[in-house]
Amino acid sequence: QVQLVESGGGSVQAGGSLTLSCTVSGNVQGRDCMGWFRQAPGKEREGVASISMSGGRTYYADSVKGRFTISHDNAKLTLYLRMNALNPEDTAMYYCAASSFGCRWGDFRVWGKGAQVTVSS
Repeated sequence: QVQLVESGGGSVQAGGSLTLSCTVSGNVQGRDCMGWFRQAPGKEREGVASISMSGGRTYYADSVKGRFTISHDNAKLTLYLRMNALNPEDTAMYYCAASSFGCRWGDFRVWGKGAQVTVSS
């Protein structure tokens, strides 16, 4: 089993930027894909971005395309989410996730505890 720990959340004004990090430990070789999800109060959790461990193919939700960038540092075993041009609608708990097979939103089975991102207008 892989363990995931998020960091880097916080509060920022609209238009600002934040970078989330997710450190990975445990069965790191068992990952096929990693991703970021978010859940706003009263809403369902939604996929934000994913990256395959073989080839680095990325995928983004339409709501964050052009503003967010997902990346992975293999040497540091760390997943990142760079978030630019943040707006209040991006306010949510952000979760790091791992999949052992596939990069579809429904393929992710392992989750971190989350990092809160709050964007004020």
